[in-house]
Amino acid sequence: MHSPLPWPWLAASVLVVFGAGIVRGFAGFGFSALCVATLSLFLPPAQVVPPVFVLEVLASLSLLRGAWLHVDWRWLGWLVAGNALCIPLGVALLAFLAEAPLRALIGALLLRSGRQLALAPGRGLRLATGMVSGLVNGMAAIGGIAVAVMLSAAPLAPAALRATLIWLFLFTDLYALAWAALMPASNAGALLGANTWQLVLWLAPAMLAGIWIGQRGFAGVSPPRLLCWVLNLVIAIAATAVLRALFEALR
Repeated sequence: MHSPLPWPWLAASVLVVFGAGIVRGFAGFGFSALCVATLSLFLPPAQVVPPVFVLEVLASLSLLRGAWLHVDWRWLGWLVAGNALCIPLGVALLAFLAEAPLRALIGALLLRSGRQLALAPGRGLRLATGMVSGLVNGMAAIGGIAVAVMLSAAPLAPAALRATLIWLFLFTDLYALAWAALMPASNAGALLGANTWQLVLWLAPAMLAGIWIGQRGFAGVSPPRLLCWVLNLVIAIAATAVLRALFEALR
């Protein structure tokens, strides 16, 4: 099968996806943020985000069994509504914003995601969280981190947090893929093309293997502790992305 990337970048991508899959298998979130933040250091964001959407759909399908019983429907309904409103705008920014500014913006958004909030989870906050998640989901497939930070401050059991995120991601990624397919080609080409599906075929086995390990290997780690670890890792990667974008802008 033809490699969609130079072999060193493909090997690095496989390792990144495998590690992110482990996190996704245990916590139910973090895959997209880790993949996009890391892969965008050496690939254009418009080349990274669509395959991550497809991989997230596969990840959600592999985790659906048993999640239905634990979903918090009050959160899920408002989050879906907010994402439905704002994902199209995020996808449009992904398609037409230049690579360097987009990389800097993704890094800045991820840096902000590391700040935990303590707000009352009413309907307005749930909808606003969904809208912010939708915007950054469409643009960078990282809306899950924003939602995970907010839900971690809400009085949700770990099983409810994980199940709500799994079902939310299944909807948002399918919805974002539909908009990406409808988006006209920009100077960088179409968001969904043959290269997207080739990259998915190469990366999917590594992700599924990571998810399998994550589901079984972290029984002694609490979700809040893992959230803190994931956010710290994402912040470090995001800072590197911002510095790279600034360096490219000043060259």
